[in-house]
Amino acid sequence: MPPADLMSRRQCLSTLGQAAAALTAGPLLVGGAGAQRPPNVVLILSDDQGSTDLGCYGATNLHTPNLDGLAGDGLRFTQFYVNAPVCIPSRSALMTGRHFVRSLSSDGMSGDEVTIAEMLKGAGYRTGCFGKWHLGHPESMEPLAQGFDEFLGFKVGAMDNYSHFFYYGGPNRHVLRRNLEPYREDGVYFPDIVAREAERFIDDNQASPFFLYLPLNQPHYPLQPEARFLDRYQGVADVARRYQMASLTSMDEHIGRVLRRLDDRGLRQDTIVLFLSDHGHSREERTFGGGGRSTPFTGHKGTLREGGIRVPCLLSAPGRVPSSQVRDQAVTSLDLLPTIAHMTGAALPSRELDGASLAGILASAGAPSPHGQLHWVYDNSWAVLEGNWKILGDVSDDSLALYNLAQDPAERHNVASSNKEIATYLIGRHNEWIRSIKKEASSKAFVSP
Repeated sequence: MPPADLMSRRQCLSTLGQAAAALTAGPLLVGGAGAQRPPNVVLILSDDQGSTDLGCYGATNLHTPNLDGLAGDGLRFTQFYVNAPVCIPSRSALMTGRHFVRSLSSDGMSGDEVTIAEMLKGAGYRTGCFGKWHLGHPESMEPLAQGFDEFLGFKVGAMDNYSHFFYYGGPNRHVLRRNLEPYREDGVYFPDIVAREAERFIDDNQASPFFLYLPLNQPHYPLQPEARFLDRYQGVADVARRYQMASLTSMDEHIGRVLRRLDDRGLRQDTIVLFLSDHGHSREERTFGGGGRSTPFTGHKGTLREGGIRVPCLLSAPGRVPSSQVRDQAVTSLDLLPTIAHMTGAALPSRELDGASLAGILASAGAPSPHGQLHWVYDNSWAVLEGNWKILGDVSDDSLALYNLAQDPAERHNVASSNKEIATYLIGRHNEWIRSIKKEASSKAFVSP
């Protein structure tokens, strides 16, 4: 049995959940043009962005007007989590609605997984992906094999923005691709290519529903923001922070181009726009040791602390969701595939999903999270979140830490020794979850502590 405080929370959530389900049955379509056709979907993914690295998340000296405006047009999530603190597993979970333990093979995202693109393509959508794929190299893992009609971008973890070469291990090689073929546009800034292709895709498909996936490569290294954005932040003494800020402002401007094209074509009322990061900010050498912002959280890319897995997330859908509102519920990128299905009327994949529709939360700030707990594993680490309680473990040294995030969002005070009943309960929930997926797990990270 859960400890008393968690039991009372569960009873409250159960009552609220039943009420929310009754209010939100069926696709979220509210009058106007949106009721006449399935909405377009634009999914924008940033790369290595800090948990609170946007003006609308409190970064007061960071210029991100387009994304801040998107928050004003829709919903801003304050406790939105990704499934992993690094690129490939996080992206696999996002695209499939399934924990990466289920959806990844040794080469990347399994070819038999059903992606958001395949789901929407089955509902008559035209689909395009422009940016950083990073979900596998085999033919069965290509974007065109995973539901996309068009692809322009690269499939590896990083690429120089001007030469379009991979310089980060092994021989230097040109990695830009259009569909299945090598593609050259030497010297052209890659974010400009992505924005241009997105604008062209919108123009080409404005008469019928489309899914546009933009997995951007900013602010991931190499940090190569345009000089005009570096000049804007010359007063920032910290070199890492200056480059990070300039890269984020550059990213925001390119996103603004896409949003303006939707406006210019009269499509904003018919379009769901989602923005999130794939995980927290990098502290790698190629990012000058890290200039990302996660205040008030600690942790970063590669950790299961809040700064590694809690990310900015915005959802704008005029006429379908409220504007200028905040949602504080604990939700996850696993929820986006079923939420998109609900909002578009697309049929869900037949495979078991780990995410759940956020329809109730989109409609009401008082609706509960659809998750009793959230679970993570990465490398040797594991974590469970239920209510305000988060437990972190490491199987390599049997260490354990318990945090009350409401009182200690920075995860600085381990209270496991004074809350043994809660710690024991959460360890048990982790063990149950591990047993439920053990047949799909191979790493020692997925062994009960």
